[in-house]
Amino acid sequence: MTQLKIENLNGKKIYFGSDFHLGAPNWEESRKREDRIIRWLSECQKDAHSIFLVGDIFDFWFEYTSVVPKGFIRFFGKLAELTDQGIQIHIFTGNHDHWIGTYLQDELGLQVHTDVIDLYYNDQRLHIGHGDGLGPGDKLYKFLKPWGFLNPFLIWVFRWLHPNFSFWVARITSKTSRAYSGTSDEKFLGEDEWILQYCKDFSKNEKVDFYIFGHRHLPLNIKVNDHSQYINLGEWISYDSFAVYDGNQVDLK
Repeated sequence: MTQLKIENLNGKKIYFGSDFHLGAPNWEESRKREDRIIRWLSECQKDAHSIFLVGDIFDFWFEYTSVVPKGFIRFFGKLAELTDQGIQIHIFTGNHDHWIGTYLQDELGLQVHTDVIDLYYNDQRLHIGHGDGLGPGDKLYKFLKPWGFLNPFLIWVFRWLHPNFSFWVARITSKTSRAYSGTSDEKFLGEDEWILQYCKDFSKNEKVDFYIFGHRHLPLNIKVNDHSQYINLGEWISYDSFAVYDGNQVDLK
C-alpha cells in the first residue's frame, strides 16, 4: 500500500473530489459539469496544498500507445495550470476509468494511484481510495476486476480494436451505470453499507482517523468508531460534493 507523508501544510488545505463521470450522459451535460468542476478547482487553487481526484473522473478512459480520448481540454488545461503552480494533484483509477495510463502523469504532472493509499500528516492517518470492490458483496465485480477489466491479455485485445468501435462498446456498457440512471439506486444502506463495513473491519487492526472514498455516489459522513470517520465524497452529477482537510478535520461540503 502506497504511503504518502506531508511534513507541513503551511496553512493550506487538501481537497478531495470524485465521480465526475466526465463524458456522461452526453456531450452537453458533460460540458456543463466540466465548467462547474473547473470553477471548483479555481476556488481550491486559492489555498490548496494538494488535490485528490478519487476515481471515476471519466465515465470511460482508455489509452492507446499514441491516442487518448478526445474532449475535456478545459479540464486538462486547468489541471496543468494547477500543477505548474506547484499544487500536487493525485488521481485514482475507478471502476469506470481503470485504464488510465501514463498520459496524465507525463503530460499534466498528475500522480496516478491504482489502489488505496495512506496519507499521513502529523499524527493523523487518512485512508484514501475509490472504494470499488471493498467490503462484502459485489462478488461479480470482484471476480471481473482482476480477470476481466484488469486482465493484461484482454486489455491487449481491446487495444487492437479500432477506437471508434471500442469507444462505442464502452458507451453502450456505461449506459447501465449510475452516471446515466441518476439517483434511482442511490439508497443509503445504513449499517449494511459495504464500504462502511470495510472501514469497520480495517479498524479492528489499524488506527485510521479518516476514511475517504468515492464510488457510492452518496455524500456520507459516518462515525466508524471513537476515533474514525468514514467520508464518502458523493458525485458531481447531482450533488457537486467534495471534502476539505485542514490538517485537523475533514469537512464534507
